[in-house]
Amino acid sequence: AQQGRVREKVYGKQKIYFADQEQLPAASDAELRGLDGEIAERSGQLQALQQSCRHMEAELKDLNSSMTTPEIAREIEALRKDCASYTEKLERMKSATNHVTPEEKEKVCREQQLYRREWRRRKRMATELLDAILEGYPKSKKQFFEEVGIETDEDHGAVLPAT
Repeated sequence: AQQGRVREKVYGKQKIYFADQEQLPAASDAELRGLDGEIAERSGQLQALQQSCRHMEAELKDLNSSMTTPEIAREIEALRKDCASYTEKLERMKSATNHVTPEEKEKVCREQQLYRREWRRRKRMATELLDAILEGYPKSKKQFFEEVGIETDEDHGAVLPAT
């Protein structure tokens, strides 16, 4: 700094040193235009390289997320085994001799309908009877059920089947 090659600036307790630009040769307008052209050319090259890099990164991401050949081979083998087991199961079902005839199915459906109607009817009768008793009962419905020992469908998770 004392010889004049670098300059010194003082900001409070800090000192900053930088090259003295007055000693550097001044560039002509032609050189500046040439440098500006070179900057523009290099900026274009930079953008092209960045675009290429983004494209390659996207391609790498796709390749990393896809399955490898051995993985695909294992997947195909597993799917073939599943297909064979399902085909075998289907053949066993087709060749089974214990098929349900439409008449048997209809009979079972009618019986289920009968039992479902009876369940509803009996539940409604029991509910009406218990409601009549509870009208004059001083305690809550829950306490009455506990004292008498009544267990409801809801206590056991029983649900009336849909029609």
